[in-house]
Amino acid sequence: MAPPPPPHGEKSAEVKEESAAVDNRPISTIVFIIAMQTEALPLVNKFQLTEDLDSLFPKGVPWVRFYGNYKGLAINIVCPGKDPALGVDGVGTVSASLVTYASIQALKPDLIINAGTAGAFGAKGASIGDVFLASEVAFHDRRIPIPVFDIYGVGSRKAFATPNLLKELNLKVGKLSTGDSLDMSPMDEASIVANDATVKDMEGAAVAYVADLLKVPVIFLKAVTDVVDGDKPTAEEFLQNLAAVTAALDQTATQVVDCISGKCLSEL
Repeated sequence: MAPPPPPHGEKSAEVKEESAAVDNRPISTIVFIIAMQTEALPLVNKFQLTEDLDSLFPKGVPWVRFYGNYKGLAINIVCPGKDPALGVDGVGTVSASLVTYASIQALKPDLIINAGTAGAFGAKGASIGDVFLASEVAFHDRRIPIPVFDIYGVGSRKAFATPNLLKELNLKVGKLSTGDSLDMSPMDEASIVANDATVKDMEGAAVAYVADLLKVPVIFLKAVTDVVDGDKPTAEEFLQNLAAVTAALDQTATQVVDCISGKCLSEL
């Protein structure tokens, strides 16, 4: 007779043992999910990665993968690529969800890093060029005012805990709120405040949702291009700061990978 299932919310001894084994195995494969190729290319060059021209992904999708080895790690950077009709980067939650799912299925990463630029709140101590490690992620534009569906809509999830990484690199920490608009409507602002978020992006919570479904740890590195509660228009400030802030993101992401090299998940 099979043993009874564990009480709701508890893991079986076998699952705990398997999880511990994974946590104590050296990290070997990392996947970066990055929305814009402008954000990705400095890291592609830093890690001397090669574009995968014989794609692992379904035929016809515009998704782009760069791959290579760096300090004993198999590094993959995956971007949604350019929209086939309009030629712009596939930003937002739909593309992020799809490439995260496909990357996990094809590459079996030990860790996902969702890296990119973001807006942030000066009132929370954020400045242009700051790079945040998100402690928690949630949506701010999925408003479903029905009991339990409302919680599902917000979709709050904690990022994978990396106390040693945080201490070693002295990174800023804040909650991340995700929505599919660059600007911020009054309703979005109310939801972001309710999420107690410091940083605002267009992909993080979607990546977290898929990673959680497929049980892959994920961390979030977000570099601030625009101060959402500042006096400049968001789009103007974003474009003005994109190149310089991408360089800051590149530097921090490299430090994170250097720190990860040779370590197990449990050592982060």
